[in-house]
Amino acid sequence: MLMVLPERSRNMQIATWNVNSVRTRLEQITNWLKEFQPDVLCLQETKVDDPLFPHKAFEENGYQVSFLGQKSYNGVALASLHSIEDVRWGFHGELLEDEEAIRLGEQKRVISGLINDIRVVNLYVPNGSALQTDKYQYKLKWLKCLQRYLRVSEERGEPLCVLGDFNIALEARDIHNPERLTGGIMASNAEREALKRALGEDLEDVFRIFEPETNHWSWWDYRSGAWDRDRGWRIDHIYLSKDLLKLSKSCLIHKNLRGNKQPSDHAPVMVDINWPAEEGFEEENDFFD
Repeated sequence: MLMVLPERSRNMQIATWNVNSVRTRLEQITNWLKEFQPDVLCLQETKVDDPLFPHKAFEENGYQVSFLGQKSYNGVALASLHSIEDVRWGFHGELLEDEEAIRLGEQKRVISGLINDIRVVNLYVPNGSALQTDKYQYKLKWLKCLQRYLRVSEERGEPLCVLGDFNIALEARDIHNPERLTGGIMASNAEREALKRALGEDLEDVFRIFEPETNHWSWWDYRSGAWDRDRGWRIDHIYLSKDLLKLSKSCLIHKNLRGNKQPSDHAPVMVDINWPAEEGFEEENDFFD
């Protein structure tokens, strides 16, 4: 039986969370959904083949799910209180005749759907491993393909929310020790510039509208006591097209979940958008003066 949830008035909460195995973290995920009831939760690193995805646990809490997974690695999913329409799986869901997009799609890292008239694009960007490796070159090719993918998505004129685990800290303020880590993997100039080109001129980082300072992290390595020492990175991002950015109300990292027993190494990030737009909201929002 589906849980009957209260109707929301004029807001849309969309979250992203790299859960590092949806089945391992399933109880944590469903507990968080029950507490916060986001309209949409985008998952990365689900690490499960589609036939074994635990969809019933989401449906019992009122969520429709669409997913694209593979055994032990990668995997992305959309969970929504609203209908998920026009689902597009992989890069080739937009780039129909792009041979490189089809090859890159062998790793299950991209899914999008139209939810409450917003195109939600859920991404799990490759890590890249180390600078002098084939995996790093793969990451740069992947980001170049993402650029083509997003330009095609934008052509439909749908309000666009692009979010997920980007495995890139775009600025020094997104790393706990930028002096030591800038220039390395996840903070190299080539990665940063490739992501900026992919985002283009219309997509902006909504978290930085509300939190301009450093010391806000979304990922803490399992190694070297990173969580206990609060040595984190902000690599889980939410980018909004300008029509949605003007309607955003808040964007928060739910840091406390990283302190759970057997946690994911990532914390959820959630944006609250005044959607459908309430008349006069944009004029009242001082962030966009």
